[in-house]
Amino acid sequence: MAARDRGATVIADRVVAKIAAQAAREAVGVPEGGVPPRAAVVVRHDAARVRISLELDYPSDIGARCGAVRRRVVERVSGLAGMAVPEVLVLVERLHSPHSRDTAPGSPR
Repeated sequence: MAARDRGATVIADRVVAKIAAQAAREAVGVPEGGVPPRAAVVVRHDAARVRISLELDYPSDIGARCGAVRRRVVERVSGLAGMAVPEVLVLVERLHSPHSRDTAPGSPR
């Protein structure tokens, strides 16, 4: 019996989003005092469009770090979910500097 005659495998968007968020965490980590990367995914016909929101340390090469996230997300989603990833949008929501960590509300001066 041919594979197409046996049925289909459907992977939920939220599962692909978890894979993508973990891949982003693997690529850039989580800044001290920051929140882990979050992902939103839309899956259509074996292709996933991914939006990653993350925070980075400052100073850093933002372009290179975003490129690393894109590459890792494509690699992991393709490898684990078997989906094409035509688009990975990376949103840098916040930059963490050592100075801002020292002056955060509630931290000793």
